[in-house]
Amino acid sequence: MAKLLVKLQRYFRRKPVRFFTLLALYLAAGSLVFLHSGFAGEPTVTGSQRGPGAGEGPGLPYLGVMQLSRGFKAAVTMPERGRRHGPWFKSTSKEPTEKGKAGDYGSSRSRALRGRSGREKEEDRARYIGCYVDNTRRRTLRGVSFFDYKKMTVFRCQDNCAERGYLYAGLEFGAECYCGHKVQAPNASESECNMECKGERSNTCGGVNRLSIYRLELAQESARRYGSAIFRGCFRRPDNVSIALPVSQLMLNMSVDKCVDFCTEKEFPLSALAGTLCRCGFPTTLFTLHEREDEQLCAQKCTGEEFESCGTAEYLLVYQTQVQDNRCMDRRFLPSRAKQLVALASFPGAGNTWARHLIELATGFYTGSYYFDGSLYNKGFKGERDHWRSGRTICIKTHESGQKEIESFDSAILLIRNPYKALMAEFNRKYGGHIGFAAHAHWKGKEWPEFVANYAPWWATHTLDWLRYGKKVLVVHFEDLKQDLFVQLQRMVGLLGIAACQDRLLCVEGQKDGNFKRSGLRKLEYDPYTPEMRKMISGYIRTVDAALKLRNLSGVPDDYYPR
Repeated sequence: MAKLLVKLQRYFRRKPVRFFTLLALYLAAGSLVFLHSGFAGEPTVTGSQRGPGAGEGPGLPYLGVMQLSRGFKAAVTMPERGRRHGPWFKSTSKEPTEKGKAGDYGSSRSRALRGRSGREKEEDRARYIGCYVDNTRRRTLRGVSFFDYKKMTVFRCQDNCAERGYLYAGLEFGAECYCGHKVQAPNASESECNMECKGERSNTCGGVNRLSIYRLELAQESARRYGSAIFRGCFRRPDNVSIALPVSQLMLNMSVDKCVDFCTEKEFPLSALAGTLCRCGFPTTLFTLHEREDEQLCAQKCTGEEFESCGTAEYLLVYQTQVQDNRCMDRRFLPSRAKQLVALASFPGAGNTWARHLIELATGFYTGSYYFDGSLYNKGFKGERDHWRSGRTICIKTHESGQKEIESFDSAILLIRNPYKALMAEFNRKYGGHIGFAAHAHWKGKEWPEFVANYAPWWATHTLDWLRYGKKVLVVHFEDLKQDLFVQLQRMVGLLGIAACQDRLLCVEGQKDGNFKRSGLRKLEYDPYTPEMRKMISGYIRTVDAALKLRNLSGVPDDYYPR
């Protein structure tokens, strides 16, 4: 080894130019590695000078136009070096399967709801909505129920109701759990829900004829599964039933599986049980699935399975089969260049990718992007590769918030989401990929506080800037889109200048989740927001609320408060 070093020393003494060349290359390589590791840093935010403005509410500070540094764009737009405005994106972890099955609810863990004040906070898994009157003769929640007088907990009740696809879970008498899709009783005083849960004395589980009710955020109507089928609900028989559900079969030994298998074989996405008659079809204007009935009306036992309900001749029990509804799956580029550029603008983490999925299904045209994300292109967003000014896509995704960038568009759909949820979603995306999750170390380390400090102001200035500089802005709240997809999607499609086909929109409802929805099964067991963070974010919420109302728009949704 020593001889080798001596030979190298003599060699470079004779040829010093080569030595300095190698040294320069070594230093350059080290610099590139250092720059690469620090490129996706946190945003640097500088507020513009206070200007006159529409974005200010009375007595509230104007936050200014956010100026984004190059490093910030690299961090929050779309990753890995691209050929246009944004660098390409490399996910920091492998993406999991597109969505969890209902059976996985048993493995999920929610954050403990500590005390009444804890219950009142909106949870990722469930949200406490209040204490309600119950009646043993006519229940407030009329779905399934179960009792456990030794080990009942809030989580266990929520978990069982969510697994069966119900929207609400209620606890009574410290040990009784009731599920349902509607709350059919008046509120009671909170002091009347005063009984401790048998399995966790730190929580309240209703009272005597009083229910502590939670709305289950994970239990959409499409959550309950019987084998390969998804429960949709109990519905009144449509007037023109033979047209609405054109295929039928009499089954004297009826069961859910038999009817679902029959409709699957006939290649229909809906299976409707009407006693001993199985009907198949599509959701249409004749049978929209928008007006759900009380499940007790469909509670006639199946002739072939005594523990299942099979509906009646007047009230149909409906399931969604695994057959894909192809009426809204065709997508293409615009046949001619668009005359106007329409932005689909949102703060990162506000559901922009999901909104793109819905718009593509509803219109049949690809959406574009101000950036280029290879992972989205590979998942089917073919407009991702087009330059955002190509005119071949129906609208353009953007997270930009500067005046120049906003004025580049002729109109915009502005998607706004609860900042508490949006910040956590973007933090998960940043450290876990589009449908992954940030590691526990990231939440507990310095990354989360720094992220909130830098991104929370941008949540507010993003909305204020689009309200101030946007030419024609349609405000859509993520929460409203999730709650009433049909109506909100109609508004969005209307701005895009497309005649909304009712049957196509109904098709979208059945396939609304797409490939970019986090499973919801991996949740933090604690609240990551400190009191200081909450105080700061609450100020931004009030500012945005005032700016919206100043333009005669509805303010932020109620579930942003109390915080």
